[in-house]
This record gives sequence, C-alpha cells and structure tokens, in this order.
Amino acid sequence: MIDFIGDIHGHADELQALLKKLGYIKKGKLFTHSERKIIFIGDYIDRGPKIPETLEIVRTMVEDGNAIALMGNHEYNALCFHQKETSGGHVRPHYIKNVIQHFKTLEQFQNRQKEYDDYIEWFKTLPLFYETEEFRAVHACWDPDHIKYLTKLLPKGKLTEDLLNQSAKKETKLHLAVEETLKGKEIQLPKEHRYVDKDGTERQEMRIRWWENIKKATYRSLSVLEDKNLPDTPVRLPKGSSSDFYTGHEKPVFFGHYWLQGKPSLFKPNVCCLDYSVAKKGYLVAYRFDGEKTLSSKK
Repeated sequence: MIDFIGDIHGHADELQALLKKLGYIKKGKLFTHSERKIIFIGDYIDRGPKIPETLEIVRTMVEDGNAIALMGNHEYNALCFHQKETSGGHVRPHYIKNVIQHFKTLEQFQNRQKEYDDYIEWFKTLPLFYETEEFRAVHACWDPDHIKYLTKLLPKGKLTEDLLNQSAKKETKLHLAVEETLKGKEIQLPKEHRYVDKDGTERQEMRIRWWENIKKATYRSLSVLEDKNLPDTPVRLPKGSSSDFYTGHEKPVFFGHYWLQGKPSLFKPNVCCLDYSVAKKGYLVAYRFDGEKTLSSKK
C-alpha cells in the first residue's frame, strides 16, 4: 500500500494538492494516511518556487515514518557542489552551468544558511535505491550490476562522506554506478548529431530507454524523449557495453528523472516513470501501488 511520487523540484503547492487527492490528511506540518505511505523518487530542489517548503513536507513525512525519500541527481549534485576536495576546490566544480542549476535553491535559502546546511546534511541520509519483494524504486536507472555493487559497498544504500568524494572521480566503477543510477544511461550520438537540452546546454550524448532491447534499437527509438531529428539508424555501442534490458519478467520498477510530456502512461506493464515535467508546466505524478505484478495506467 505505497504511493510513489515523482520529481517535485520545489513545487510545494502541487505536492500538497496531490497528497490531498491521494487521501493524506494534513495535521500541522505533517501529512498522514491511515493505511498508506509515500515513496518519493528524488529531485526535491532546484527550479521551483517553493523549495524550502517542499523539503519541509518531504522530510517531516520521512522523519515521522510516513514516507521514504530517495536521493535524486539534484540532491547528489548539491552534495558534490558543497563538498570540499582535500586538494582544494569542490567535488563538483563551480562552473557556470552548475551554479545556474542550483541558483534557485541558493536564492530561496538566502539568510537561512543554517537551515540550508542542515538540509545538505539530511541529503546524505537518503538512499540511492529501494527494493522489496514486490517492487523496486530508484531515481533514474535500475541496472542490476550497479545495484548489486552499490548494495555491497554502501551502508543501507547510502553514500558516506568518503564514498561521496570517491564517487566523483571519473573512470571509476563507483562513479559509473552512481552516475547511471541517479542520472540514467547515455550513449554517444554519431559525430554529426548534436542537440540542446532543456537547460540550453549543447550535448552529443542522449539518454536512452534502458528498459528496452538495445540490440534491436535505433537512435531515434531508443531516445527517452521523442526527437525526429535523431538518426533512425541502428545504435552503435562501444566495445564492452552491456546490452541487458529490463524484461517483462522483472518486478515492477518505479523511477523519475526523464522530463516526460503529455498524458502520464506506462512504458511497460512493469516499468513506470513518474516525472512528467511539473517544473515545465507539466504534471506532478503519483502511482497508487497495491502489490500488483502488472501495473495499470488507471492507477
């Protein structure tokens, strides 16, 4: 009896409306339900108009035992943005695009430094993934090899301060596991193809549908977001790349991250993305789960 909620990005009003629609009752600062709990999929900060209010709702529910909150890539980026390197500087460089990404969060916590620092510490307590006998939940990508590796390495699926620093070192197994778990899988486009993402950054990599069979895909069919400008030619994978995908025999998996548009629907009967771009005038989306093995778009 779990309700999964996708990327909120500081839209506290929409979150409160969705919780009420799901039957959660507000008592003071706390939302409760007599029979159900929430699993938040991550990305609570950046972009939206009420980031502190969003964090207060989510954290209060977690600390009262009414919810579980997973880490999103925005919380991870915020940790790295503030974590200092032993050699100087920060784990995540303060490049212009990185400062812009965090600007709204920093702006809304102006003159509230102690409160902000406390939330940064709270982010460190958020697990990267969650699994039961009935379902799996992660912010961006459920790769069984990464999950197995992180389960052995991370205490209760959480990054320690030392592991946080290690995870930022590129070309390491830990970096790849954290990167793809929180940000999804990407592949290089052919040299002549580039695109500009939602933040105005030019890219030559595209996010792929990791739940689909890569061996039978083209660049256009494998892209998470539909783009007629992508080449409709077979995908070329680098040597050593895994072509595993999420089959219909796996337990239901819930995730966010991908800025989908249009009417919320399922990718597969066991694959549910809950990010429908609330920060871009889309929807804040939930799925009401009652243990079913075959998911329903009606829920």
